[in-house]
Amino acid sequence: MNLSFKEFINSKPNLKYLFFGGKGGVGKTVIAAGTAYYLAESLGKKTLISSTNPVHSLSSAFGQDIWGKGIQKIKDTKNLYAIEIDISDTIKRYKEEIRNKILTFLKYADIPLDPEPFIEIATTNPAFEESAMFDDMINLMLKGEFDAYVFDTAPVAHTYRLLGMSKVYDLWLHKMIESRKEALSLRVKLSFRKEKIMEEIKKDPMLTSLLATREQIEKGRKLLTDNERTAFLFVTLPLALPIAVIERFIGWVQAFEIPIGGVIVNQVLPKEEFDLTNISPYIANKIKEQEHYIEIIHNKFPGLVRAYVPLYETEVTGIEMIARVAEALSKK
Repeated sequence: MNLSFKEFINSKPNLKYLFFGGKGGVGKTVIAAGTAYYLAESLGKKTLISSTNPVHSLSSAFGQDIWGKGIQKIKDTKNLYAIEIDISDTIKRYKEEIRNKILTFLKYADIPLDPEPFIEIATTNPAFEESAMFDDMINLMLKGEFDAYVFDTAPVAHTYRLLGMSKVYDLWLHKMIESRKEALSLRVKLSFRKEKIMEEIKKDPMLTSLLATREQIEKGRKLLTDNERTAFLFVTLPLALPIAVIERFIGWVQAFEIPIGGVIVNQVLPKEEFDLTNISPYIANKIKEQEHYIEIIHNKFPGLVRAYVPLYETEVTGIEMIARVAEALSKK
């Protein structure tokens, strides 16, 4: 049995973190914005919507300049806030931290090498942007300043790397922490003044930093995999390619043990707007095609279809159109 979007939300009183993903161009931002509006204005939850897409589009969706300004209240709403994160500061901080770690390591190991090549390699990692975005996303979640958080994610491949960062981090941190412990242990064994060395080790800045990072990642992982507080919802159009994409995407998200929230079908032709006894062959064919794909969606994702959002007569931008999306989501 399919729970409607409204029934699903009502069935999860502790639900706090909602993610929206899917193929590019299916309307993830619109559905995420409609959901945030519904949670904030219909349910009265203080809600923050954020984008993990480097190509932010929340400003366009709400018709309000949000980019790089921190958390902003959405105009003409009571409880809705939005943020488009500028990760450039986080990336700069990352690079500086890595630089310091490498310099400390080379100095501590008394290795007379030029550190710049190592620093260059470490800070030109292609996943650097995802790492920064993941950190900023987890920081928002852990602050706990809002009743609900809605994340508009990037297209599938980018989001897959983003979600995978917790596992990559974990592996990297494990290696770094074990190497550091081994080096410090060796120092104790070779020292004549073991008590003094042990005191220094307790304050070791590199190990302290690594352990703090691991603790942060572990807290984030627990939130992302919490079945009562987190849900990942998938947005699709009633078309073959977007359906195939979310079919694969659902498997990937399940592999990360992130709870699946359901499927939203966007841009559905509203049959009630047409005189079905007198429509053009073009429209008749599109409606027939759409019904075929909606049947496929139900067969591929049994029990997961939460809502249908219509194809509107105009583009969804501005708070009035976002409110219409929220209304469509809340229908049974």
